[in-house]
Amino acid sequence: MPRPLLLALIVACALFMESLDATVISTSLPVIAAALGESPIALKLALTAYLVSLAVFIPVSGWFADRYGARRVFRAAIVVFTLGSVACGFASSLGGFVVARFLQGMGGAMMVPVGRLLLMKSVAKDEMVTALSYLTIPALLGPVFGPLLGGFISTYFDWRWIFFINVPIALLGLYFAGRYIPNLREEQTWPLDLRGFVLSGLGLSLLTLGLATAGQHLLSGELSAACAAGGALLLAAYVRHARGCAHPLLDFRFLQVPTYRVSVLGGWLFRLGVGATPFLLPLLLQLGLGMSPLQSGALTCVSALAAIGMKTLSARILRRFGFRSVLTVNALIASLVLAVCGLFDTATPVWLLLCVLLASGFFRSLQFTALNAICYADIERVDMGSASGLANVAQQLALSAGVTVGAFMLEASAAMHGHASVTIGDFAWAFLGVSLLSAAAAWPALRLPADAGAEVSGHRAA
Repeated sequence: MPRPLLLALIVACALFMESLDATVISTSLPVIAAALGESPIALKLALTAYLVSLAVFIPVSGWFADRYGARRVFRAAIVVFTLGSVACGFASSLGGFVVARFLQGMGGAMMVPVGRLLLMKSVAKDEMVTALSYLTIPALLGPVFGPLLGGFISTYFDWRWIFFINVPIALLGLYFAGRYIPNLREEQTWPLDLRGFVLSGLGLSLLTLGLATAGQHLLSGELSAACAAGGALLLAAYVRHARGCAHPLLDFRFLQVPTYRVSVLGGWLFRLGVGATPFLLPLLLQLGLGMSPLQSGALTCVSALAAIGMKTLSARILRRFGFRSVLTVNALIASLVLAVCGLFDTATPVWLLLCVLLASGFFRSLQFTALNAICYADIERVDMGSASGLANVAQQLALSAGVTVGAFMLEASAAMHGHASVTIGDFAWAFLGVSLLSAAAAWPALRLPADAGAEVSGHRAA
């Protein structure tokens, strides 16, 4: 096998492990919650902790790889991710489980971006498309097998094996990375924005922790409010710091580019709504409809299959209609389908569930593809690395906030209707609330010119 393709497969295995782990836990939330003696809604902290950890550490991953060598950082990231997985498997309390998930996120934040960076620097341009295609496979297959695997293990085995299965995969990754991956590094690197890293990292962590624990999970109400306020102040201090920094960790000047701004801000709104789906849907199927984790996982993976099918059509759709039309109309369609998911009940036939979930996966994936494609349409190649930092953090933060918002709306509906615990009727209000947030993404896209990103999409406005 050619060496570039071998490198791509090694990185793809790490990406598959990360994407599988990110989706496998969602289906098992009710089972894990019962084992830890917690409400299923409290497990939102495990999802948000992982995503926040990604948002905190992804911006510095490239700098560490350039400074200390890509192979060294890549292998260290695999070790950290695996230690976090083992800690998750041995967790006996909600607090311990949340800390372990944060440790996992640290490894994932370094593992996947550094792997991509290593591949970009190692593969010739004429082999780039083929090599990158290897990376898209695990990203697509992870959401397909994740819910199925999580449901199967939770139904027939102990849920802790969800995390222990990462150990043999990691050992293989360490071996092949040490043998075949070069330790690429840059001779000169810009100074690390350490102050910006501390301000942004602590700010994001405290703000998200405060918001996620607002429902009296893990922390008291007073301490949750203090964390949220402290995090907001630290983030405001970072914005002020970034304005006078030569190499800020997160560079806001790229938001002046219209296409980039729509991708980041519009994408943030869309992900804020859609990000609640991996949390709300398994709870609805299991707590509301009485399905087993395996049945829930089998239905959930249908959306991922539809997303794979969409990949074959996205380029033609964008070429035919252009970014403005797709981002505007598709955001509304995807949000409408998301709201319909909240209407599922015990009388809903399985074929109708499948159709709605297929449509949800298709339109959601089309929106993500368009948002990612337009992001760098007008960004100079030399600035792509810096621009990707802010875009990646915004994505992870939106997905994390989506879980928090979905859980808040679920609890708010239960409290409003006087329920001691969540009922199936509360899911309708929660899905409606998050769908309105994702629909708001149509507004910034509507303000784009008709030929926005035409060089990327190939669309020519009349």
